Amino acid sequence: MILKFRNEPEELKMLQCLHRRMRLSPKDYSHFLNLEKGFSGEKKFDELLEHSPEEWIILNDLLFDYSNTIFQIDSLLITGGCIYLFEVKNYEGDFYIEQDRWYKAPSNAEVMNPLLQLQRSESLLRRLLHELGVKTPLKALLIFINPEFQLYQATMNLPAIFPAQNKRFMDNLILKSQPANKRHTMLAEKLMSLHLEDIPFGRRFEYTFEELEKGIKCSSCGLFMSLLNKNNLKCSCGSIERTEFAILRSVEDYKILFPQEKITTKSIHMFCNIFNSKRSIQKILSKHYQLNGFGKTSYYEPF
Repeated sequence: MILKFRNEPEELKMLQCLHRRMRLSPKDYSHFLNLEKGFSGEKKFDELLEHSPEEWIILNDLLFDYSNTIFQIDSLLITGGCIYLFEVKNYEGDFYIEQDRWYKAPSNAEVMNPLLQLQRSESLLRRLLHELGVKTPLKALLIFINPEFQLYQATMNLPAIFPAQNKRFMDNLILKSQPANKRHTMLAEKLMSLHLEDIPFGRRFEYTFEELEKGIKCSSCGLFMSLLNKNNLKCSCGSIERTEFAILRSVEDYKILFPQEKITTKSIHMFCNIFNSKRSIQKILSKHYQLNGFGKTSYYEPF
């Protein structure tokens, strides 16, 4: 039973919107690709848990502030006999371990040791659970989800499940695990109440409305769309989309990029840059949002 589903990170949403409308710096672009790949790996792991027993309790994407320390958990599985902390890694290619350091082959470039992150999260969660009076054992595991991943010189006691082992690990867990009970459900609800919705002092990206490319991007290929007729937009890739839906998609992008700004006919008209007249934008916004104020000071917000 999944009590907390996984949502796309807000930081990833913002970078996706920015990537569609401006050139990211090399540092931000690399960060964007890492976030995208990481989220993709977590979704693949979720697929492994899709058909898990109803008696399991699954909490995805948890963020806690414990003892003035922020830590994140990819997936937490609560069973009657054990609580499993899963750190999912979507590493691709050949890696090796040498004197507790991790390297990428063939470049021999050192990479961050994922065990350190796992151990940190495990330690903080263990202390939190102890404070909550939880006596169920905790086990922390690295999950390598990408079938193209290979690790050399790893010890037998490494707390990791490799791609070829993932299905077998889940099958064995289903056979051996005990069902969670009401006490575990209460624990899950308590943990969800402690979850932080946003990362305090999260990373900030510098951009202005003026420097962003204006228009409506195709949801299939990412190119700018143009008017096909009164009710539809077209893209050179062959995609056709209802104008109303495309405008609403762009409004969502605008809200992600400029969360402090009000939604106005003028701002969305400039952002979408698809109509000569503002009237069509106004009609769509009036249909899906509530109008507040009058004249130049009017703005829209969700019903």
